[in-house]
Amino acid sequence: MTEIMTRPPKVPVTVRVNGVGYERYVEPRKLLSDFIRQDVGLTGTHVGCEHGVCGACTVIVDGELVKSCLMLAVQAQGSEIMTVEGLAKGGELHPIQQAFHEHHGLQCGFCTPGMLLAALSLLEENPDPTEDEVKVGMDGNLCRCTGYYNIVDSIMAAAGKMK
Repeated sequence: MTEIMTRPPKVPVTVRVNGVGYERYVEPRKLLSDFIRQDVGLTGTHVGCEHGVCGACTVIVDGELVKSCLMLAVQAQGSEIMTVEGLAKGGELHPIQQAFHEHHGLQCGFCTPGMLLAALSLLEENPDPTEDEVKVGMDGNLCRCTGYYNIVDSIMAAAGKMK
């Protein structure tokens, strides 16, 4: 006897992403990172390791830093999500984005969206961090290009601008 495999029924997910409401029907097993990229159409959230190690998929869900490759879209039901696309306002770069630009805190850019949101979360919790606190606060985000010195400098500069 041959068993027929069927897809699970799609379920509604209603969220606000960067202040805009979305309702989409998705398979219950869809990752939040894939939902943001495929269903919402915001491709700034990158998927790197798919194991929650690299931090490229980092977003902010209801004020908490989240690795979106480790969260299902259905778990975000009713949540407010911020992606890297939500940083700039009215064509003006956020102070963190500006600092990364001015202090060369990026090279290839793959890790940058997650770095920016992790830096935002860090600076909201601790607006005047030491370099060591920045290093500890950013330890969930990996960069294979920069060596981190310019990233730390960028975050320190952003802290000064955001005071």
